[in-house]
Amino acid sequence: MAWLILLLSAICEAVWATALGESHGFSEPLPTVIFFVALAASMIGLGWAVRHIPIGTAYAVWVGVGAALTVSYAMITGAETVSVGKIIFISGIVLAVVGLKLAPEPKAPRRAEQPAEPRD
Repeated sequence: MAWLILLLSAICEAVWATALGESHGFSEPLPTVIFFVALAASMIGLGWAVRHIPIGTAYAVWVGVGAALTVSYAMITGAETVSVGKIIFISGIVLAVVGLKLAPEPKAPRRAEQPAEPRD
């Protein structure tokens, strides 16, 4: 469930990033509202996911997926030019995200029990 929430949060990141550009410095009302709603949803989802996924992995996935979706959307809509290089590097981001998901989690070492302090 945490990975699904993280991916939905990353989609929200792509939405707020795109809406930020469309807001033209917060001068356009609808993209500005979309920006703030998607930003809140994205942060809430990321915050929840990091309770279950290590922060380094979760943040890398969140940023990677969000960036890949943002650039892909911009290329599809014609806001950005399409190039072989961009497609290769976006594919690399997606591959890295999949790798992070598939990488086995090593077992964390157990913390040594701290002796209780004597009470007076």
